[in-house]
Amino acid sequence: MGSRRPLGRRFGWLWAAYAISTFGTSLAFDAFSLIAVLVLHAGPAQVSALAAVGPAVGAVLAVPLGPWVEFRRKRPVMIAMDLVRCGLLLSVPAAYLLGRLGFGQLLVVSMVVAAADITFNAAAGACLKALVRPPDLVVANGRFEATQWTSTVLGLPLGGAAAGLFGPVTTVVADAVSYLLSAAGIRAVGGGEPRPVRAEAPPAARAAMVLEGWRHLLAHPVLRPLFLNAVLVNGLIMATAPPAAVLMLGPLGFPPWQYALAFAVPCLGGLLGSRLAGPLVARFGRHRVLRTAGTLRACWLIGLPFVHPGVSGLLLVMAVEFAMIVCIGVFNPVLAAHRLELTEPDRVARTLSAWSVTGKLTIAALTALWGLLAALTGPRTAIALAGALILTTPFLLPRRPAGPAPASPGPSRAPAAETGPPRR
Repeated sequence: MGSRRPLGRRFGWLWAAYAISTFGTSLAFDAFSLIAVLVLHAGPAQVSALAAVGPAVGAVLAVPLGPWVEFRRKRPVMIAMDLVRCGLLLSVPAAYLLGRLGFGQLLVVSMVVAAADITFNAAAGACLKALVRPPDLVVANGRFEATQWTSTVLGLPLGGAAAGLFGPVTTVVADAVSYLLSAAGIRAVGGGEPRPVRAEAPPAARAAMVLEGWRHLLAHPVLRPLFLNAVLVNGLIMATAPPAAVLMLGPLGFPPWQYALAFAVPCLGGLLGSRLAGPLVARFGRHRVLRTAGTLRACWLIGLPFVHPGVSGLLLVMAVEFAMIVCIGVFNPVLAAHRLELTEPDRVARTLSAWSVTGKLTIAALTALWGLLAALTGPRTAIALAGALILTTPFLLPRRPAGPAPASPGPSRAPAAETGPPRR
């Protein structure tokens, strides 16, 4: 019943592949920004563009890939996306060694890697739905959530140390190698995978498939409020990161190591929350856990504007972040499992693609908007406004539970493939 329930050898290979690539990504966190500043001597405008424009354009590029993923074997798509990301990332150290690395290359790599991330997620969710029985979806997603937070806790400080000792390009190499190892792990999962059947359709119908994921999300009485809630909450939380950095590293005078500590240590709360998700669902049910954890995770950000200098201010930030991340650690795997169960197999890839694209675009837009608000009103006021707005998001959570999605009735629908964790 609990999180120790065995899910099989094939899932074990998949989990290992996910752990390796996630740890590699944590090692290279903010590596492109560091390269832009330390190697290319880029200014604030270029660094901001790299952080916001790259993922946003990548999300737009990924929009037509949802239907493409839906009607292909999912595991080969995942392997291909891992290899694409590996090759693109290796182009950065190669150009650096040849003395030809430029800001334009970093921006293009950032865009294409973002599109590959979304494509991988779309395939991975469909695979996981077919590999894991519905009662085990929360357990499986809880393990991926725990891995994500563990990698963050360990990878960020190690990546920072590696970047300081050997340069940020080194961490990009480590991230590229992790994707190569992930591709090998996904291939080792084994097992057959049927080719999805795609019915012939006129060009207008094929074009309409691009929007099918959004139509499904916005028409579903339970997924619609969850979708809007998750997109808005994640966007508001991420939008406060730049103003918080300006506030803590500037007027409040926190040294960089304390700033990193303030946001790294609370990630242990994600590990705790992900471990609690399965037992809580077993006792109270998915709907109640989603409502409770979704409400509680919105209650903590309002405490961040009260940060002040000194050890007590540092502890305040850590306490706020820890409490919020515990709730997020409970909410995320339950949401991921619920989303898969409420989506028909032939729509999973397009639905997850639409969710990821919307989330990335929302984060980019709100981050830019909150940067402007912080410039006009000050970072503390901007953070307080985000904290006040996020308090309204629990009203978007669904009030009634829903049953699982019906099975696909027709042969023209694409059967889901077999494996894959949702990568966030």
